Amino acid sequence: MRSFGLPNANEIAGSIVTRSLSVVNLAGFVVALLLLVTLIVRRNASGRVSFIMECISLAVIALATGVGHWLIAARMRALRAAMVLPIDQIAADDPRRVAFDNLHGYSVNALGLAMIAALVVMFLMVRSLRN
Repeated sequence: MRSFGLPNANEIAGSIVTRSLSVVNLAGFVVALLLLVTLIVRRNASGRVSFIMECISLAVIALATGVGHWLIAARMRALRAAMVLPIDQIAADDPRRVAFDNLHGYSVNALGLAMIAALVVMFLMVRSLRN
């Protein structure tokens, strides 16, 4: 978008990312809960340590995506709405901009944690299918 010389390219990109992450976070939350329920139903299919690790990893996914969507992203949307100007035009030392930047970092960390937990779950599920 920047190559087209749009003055509000970052704002457009932020809107696209916000919508996409909303879908990713909600899907991650729902899928983690569904997998947690199915894991409990098929409890005897895997070993005890594997079962506990899968439960913890799925809980981490649900927690990270839920917090990412309903707390962090909601606060970011509220801050964005409170700023009349696009975020790039707000001074870097403005308390709203600082809060937004901090929340952005938390959002990245929450999604990264959820992705690592998802990799652990996938590894454990594949391993239990082989046994």
